[in-house]
Amino acid sequence: MAGSPHLGELGEFFKHRRAELTPAQVGLPERAHTQRRVRGLRREEVAELTAISTDYYVRIEQGRLAPSRPVLDALVRELRLDGDQRAYVEGLIDQAARAGNRPTAPRRRARPTVHPHLARLLGQLTDTPALVFGPRLDILAWNPLVAALLCDFAAVPVAQRNYVRMVFTDPVMREIYPDWEDVARTCVEVLRMEAGTHPADPALTALVGELSVTDRHFRVWWAEHRVAHQDFGSKRIKHPDVGELTLDWDTFRYAGAPEQQLVLWSAEPGTMDAERLAELARGAGSGT
Repeated sequence: MAGSPHLGELGEFFKHRRAELTPAQVGLPERAHTQRRVRGLRREEVAELTAISTDYYVRIEQGRLAPSRPVLDALVRELRLDGDQRAYVEGLIDQAARAGNRPTAPRRRARPTVHPHLARLLGQLTDTPALVFGPRLDILAWNPLVAALLCDFAAVPVAQRNYVRMVFTDPVMREIYPDWEDVARTCVEVLRMEAGTHPADPALTALVGELSVTDRHFRVWWAEHRVAHQDFGSKRIKHPDVGELTLDWDTFRYAGAPEQQLVLWSAEPGTMDAERLAELARGAGSGT
């Protein structure tokens, strides 16, 4: 597994995580006589906390070694990783193990087309905003109501139909999301989680490189190595025609195409949000 991009990503993640912690947070005494040259915990302090040698931990951070299960448990505990972060590091280790010792050249994954069953379902959803995400949150398909709610995806070139790219580069997205920073941060964290599965994906690398150059926020947040896995939530939308509404969203992964996920938006019945969504649906249905 030496030289695996998955282990390289794992090492970078641990390095950034220890930089976020102080000795006091993990129960270590501050050594007043020693001047700190690095932010956060030192490598030797992480090694001390997890009862391993400093050399062992250094090799983990350098992407040369996958931690054993007991060491991983200790790192998760001492670095205060949450459930999503643990799933992320475990996924990196599993992917590195599957890749074996022979690194392979990264291959560009072709942009998939929406699965026929999901396409059929989209056509039947007239009162519910719905779209289908592929890898990297590429937008593969949508129904008229979600286009009326968010933007006209058909007007976006196919190669640029990526939700993360649009959130950061499309002025419309910044206008419709009053909580744009929260939405954008979550996009980065979800994309970073996917990087754990495909860290050498050329399309993902290109997307990250493009957004790092064009947007300062993306560049800073990507460097933080924060991860998230979200299947549901809510968003406030400031719509130019029907006003502000808060909608819940839920994600469903389709077993017939595991890398495709159907996202549905809904409003609590009897609320002003539901009334405004129904008004938008009537407009979308009439083509106005």
